[in-house]
Amino acid sequence: MQPIKIALIGAVFCSAAAQVAAADSVTIGTNNWAENVAVSNMWQQLLAEKNIDVELSEISKPLLFGGLASGDIDLFLEVWIPSDQTYVDRYSQDVELHETWYDNARDTLVVPSYVEGIESVADLAEREEDFTYQGQPTIFGIGPGATISDETDAAIEHYMPSYRQLGSSESAMLTQLRSAIDEQAPIAVTLWQPHWAFAEWDLKILDDPAGIFASNQQIKWVSRSGFADDEPQVAKMLDAWHMTPEQLSTLMLAIENAGDADEGAAQWIDDNRELVEGWLAADDNG
Repeated sequence: MQPIKIALIGAVFCSAAAQVAAADSVTIGTNNWAENVAVSNMWQQLLAEKNIDVELSEISKPLLFGGLASGDIDLFLEVWIPSDQTYVDRYSQDVELHETWYDNARDTLVVPSYVEGIESVADLAEREEDFTYQGQPTIFGIGPGATISDETDAAIEHYMPSYRQLGSSESAMLTQLRSAIDEQAPIAVTLWQPHWAFAEWDLKILDDPAGIFASNQQIKWVSRSGFADDEPQVAKMLDAWHMTPEQLSTLMLAIENAGDADEGAAQWIDDNRELVEGWLAADDNG
């Protein structure tokens, strides 16, 4: 009977080793965009359901792609194509671009839907008085350095040269928007879709005849080279992932209302269990 005992002990050790090997760990690079915070925290919790430990590492985009290239970061969940194509091309030997999970992302100017007679960015030029703030027609933005800020400067020059862009931060812009809506006052702000503001308020995206603002963008996920081979189940789940504007906006709004990314993401997952189970099931045949 002794050989049987040895065999059983050996099987136990092999089983334990297999369990250790299966204890996967993934590092997701993040930035402070509302949608990126939302989906990164969502996937941290969803992968935890699959016994995969996820570390979120906040880092700027140029450094993030360097981290992917070096293998220090496994995933980044938000690459806008074609806007971010230069980053992908620069690191093409060391990073891999994967499936689209959000279609038709865009930068834009918006006004509240109760503002009548403004359907296009060009219409703002005819309504300077309504959008005057501290003595000058004003677009409220998020501050210098962002792509949408540069686009807004170009739009002002093209459509409405008497305007200025006044920006400091996303939170300051949203405070101005909230205050104007509370008073039912005219206001024009820079915004992008996806954003939770579209779930919170009834907003009108202004037409951009000159095509200055980025539109028809696809948001994809990107990984270090070889990740899909190393973690095929995770890759399958992420490839199955797709969100509509409403789904993503409500996720971001849940986090905004909760005041905590973990709590808000957990609540949204509970409310959308059938949807997320479809993504998680993609690894069942793995």
